[in-house]
Amino acid sequence: MFYSFSSQIERRKFGGSDFLEIQFCKMLSQTTIEIITAVDSITHWLNDSLYIYGDDINTFLQEYGCVFDYGIYNNLETGMVDPFGINYYGPDLIDSIRTKLLEMRPTDYEKLAEWLNRAKKYNGFYILGE
Repeated sequence: MFYSFSSQIERRKFGGSDFLEIQFCKMLSQTTIEIITAVDSITHWLNDSLYIYGDDINTFLQEYGCVFDYGIYNNLETGMVDPFGINYYGPDLIDSIRTKLLEMRPTDYEKLAEWLNRAKKYNGFYILGE
């Protein structure tokens, strides 16, 4: 369910732009939440991101929706994954998300759990909608 690509050419050949992107937030920890979630602050299609192909998005939302239930949206509201917008998860949520993954064991959870280990050195992560 989770894909990584060595280049954006490889990603485009696989599925164009029909992906959710799970991306490290590389902003400094003292950055305000308004800036972190601002549309202009986001750069899409990074090579160290994980991708969920469009055909798998409904399965992802069904299996992982309750894992990612405290994302912060661009309007600073929180809730379930918005597959069309910005969803930000602060570094303080990473361990509890990993714990849920390891308990629930949804499809391909190992790859995501490994990626989340790397997310600990950043200021959280995003799930960026289509």
